[in-house]
Amino acid sequence: MNCYAWLSLLLTLSHLWPCLPSMQNHNTHKMNHPFATLQRVKRGWVWSQFFVLEEQILKEPLCVGQLKSDSDKHDGTFKYILTGDGAGSIFTIDEYTGTIHVTQKLDREEKPFYTLRAQAINRNTQLPVEPESEFIIKVQDINDQEPKFLDGPYEATVPEMSPEGTSVIQVTATDGDDPAYGNSARLLYSILQGQPYFSVEPKTGVIRISSQMDRETKEQYFVIIQAKDMVGQMGGFSGTTTVTINLSDINDNKPIFQQKFYYMNISEAAPVGSTIGKIMAEDSDIGENAAMNYVIEGEESLVFDIITNNETQEGIVILKERVDFESKRRYSIRVKAINRQMDDHFMKEGPFEDTTIIKISVEDADEPPVFTSQNYVMEIPEGATNGSFVGAITARDPDNANSPIRYSIVHSTYLKRLFSINAHSGTIIINKLLDRETAAWHNITVTATEMRNPEQVSEVTVYIQVLDVNDHAPEFPKHYEIYVCENARSGQLIQTISAVDKDDSVEGHHFYFTLAREATNNSNFTVRDNQDNTAGIFTAKNGFSRQEQFAFFLPVLIVDNGTPSLTSTNTLTVSVCDCDTEASAQSCRFGAFMFSMGLSIEALVGVLACILVILVFFLAMLVLRQRRKQSLFPDKPEEFRENIVRYDDEGGGEEDTEAFDISTLRTRTVMREHKSRRNITTEIQSLYRQSLQVGPDSAVFREFILEKLKEANADPTAPPYDSLQTYAFEGTGSLAGSLSSLGSSISHVDENYDYLTDGGWTLNN
Repeated sequence: MNCYAWLSLLLTLSHLWPCLPSMQNHNTHKMNHPFATLQRVKRGWVWSQFFVLEEQILKEPLCVGQLKSDSDKHDGTFKYILTGDGAGSIFTIDEYTGTIHVTQKLDREEKPFYTLRAQAINRNTQLPVEPESEFIIKVQDINDQEPKFLDGPYEATVPEMSPEGTSVIQVTATDGDDPAYGNSARLLYSILQGQPYFSVEPKTGVIRISSQMDRETKEQYFVIIQAKDMVGQMGGFSGTTTVTINLSDINDNKPIFQQKFYYMNISEAAPVGSTIGKIMAEDSDIGENAAMNYVIEGEESLVFDIITNNETQEGIVILKERVDFESKRRYSIRVKAINRQMDDHFMKEGPFEDTTIIKISVEDADEPPVFTSQNYVMEIPEGATNGSFVGAITARDPDNANSPIRYSIVHSTYLKRLFSINAHSGTIIINKLLDRETAAWHNITVTATEMRNPEQVSEVTVYIQVLDVNDHAPEFPKHYEIYVCENARSGQLIQTISAVDKDDSVEGHHFYFTLAREATNNSNFTVRDNQDNTAGIFTAKNGFSRQEQFAFFLPVLIVDNGTPSLTSTNTLTVSVCDCDTEASAQSCRFGAFMFSMGLSIEALVGVLACILVILVFFLAMLVLRQRRKQSLFPDKPEEFRENIVRYDDEGGGEEDTEAFDISTLRTRTVMREHKSRRNITTEIQSLYRQSLQVGPDSAVFREFILEKLKEANADPTAPPYDSLQTYAFEGTGSLAGSLSSLGSSISHVDENYDYLTDGGWTLNN
């Protein structure tokens, strides 16, 4: 079967054209709209575009075009089929004639074109008689969309007083119509509200300033911009948006005082730093452009100061120096307010500052006394006699009342012992001798009190310097240990000495060293002054003998440069040593120590041997005594109970059986660990000697008995006393006499109590 092509005819836009008459022969509807016809061309299908206007209101299907094959003999054997976008719903085809209709209103903004496929088949055999071909139906645009500002409403900021032509902001509108077809999407901008201060460029939408504006007059403007399609022609659509334009502040206004004069008061008793008052200059600008500083001009800036409150921009006037009603009662100060930031564009209009006058009146007040000086420095030589004049202080009442003043030293026991002050004249004298070497300075506080109003008190510090007097002779700074070897040669330096002086020298200390007069004929050593406050001790002969003389005493005379000069004689001890070839100083020091003790080597060995023997003997005694105690008190299985009974009088002897209950000793056996018992013999003997001087009710005995009672109760290993009977006072009139052995021995030698065993007694220590 031969292949045929389809060729589309140009689609006529006029809806007045009728359909071709040949189509009425195939039972087609009469259509009053344009269409296109495809004709047969050899070697394939060729397609073109069909057009249909958007937004057409359809009362009946609208003819778009016609598909036709040259092989079609109009006998109804050909069947035309349409597939693709909207086929069967939006677009239909007459299967006999191939005429295409649109059945719905189309919107280009929703879908600008549709892609369809056409085919012709034999109705009887259902076989294609023409190959399938694809074509497009394009929706032709009409002006049905209005311009829209998608980013609106707008807001912009521009500095106040900006020049004409300054760009503020650009607004942009969009139109949904086809920009490539006609003027439906071509927009034109205009300003509806905001003139004469603003204008807009018609094609770009850029808003510009038309005249200068002052923020202090009006801070915000509302501008309405219109965008119209069809290049602004009649019948087009339009859209509007609002632009809020704010004016930002610049420093175009200077500060201005609302008053030319301000009046304030200050008491003369007000302390430095007191607030006197506040002033304020107004600035129409805002923020940093309204920030200002206040400055006091002239000499009054020494007495007063002004600072700026950064939050309120107020100027706070404060007192910089105390004022005195009696000296000056009124002040007139000139204050200037200056902007901190300047704008060079407005400097030609003059300085951005303003000036005002503040008149300050000083109020009278009862003031404390005023000293003639803030502090006093006085001098007195050390060693001055009691009652010597040190200095005088003066204070006065600054008020017109001129009250008398009473002076006193602030309470200090130490300073009052040294100084006193005349209550009326303020004269200070000393009460005792002063020593500069003990304290070179004394600081005292003196008060001045108004006698008519004791509440008005002032204080001042007095610094008293004790001047130095040469009253201390020079001396050695330390004890010198000097040694000379037996084999020393003449002229050998054995020691370098120096001196110190407690006195203070203005020119600096200088000491002179010589041998004392009694040693000038010394043929063993010499003293050589180094002229730098030091001197050297040199040997004056060859060789020394320890057997002949172990040590030499060398008196040295030291003279200072004070006025008058003082001297002192200081003795050096030079020890002779049996040195080896290396002249060991350590062995020399040991020999000197033995010499100072007056002992020889042999005597020292004997002393050490005696000490060792005594130590061995003492340790042996301790060991024997410890073994004796262990044998006297072996561990026993039975329990021992102590019964402590206190008597305030002489005991009844052997016939006294009512002192304690013997049955309390017969209790069950308790095993106890051995514990050494304290030896209280010495304490009991001391108690006996005291009993001869005090009565039985003395607190000494009560304390002792209670202490021993506690020890007996707490000690489970105490020796098994049957009864500890304590006699606080030795009785008189007993036929048996005293039973106490405390006074029977003057020394601490142990007594022999062996005779008591004959009566059945058991001895326990």
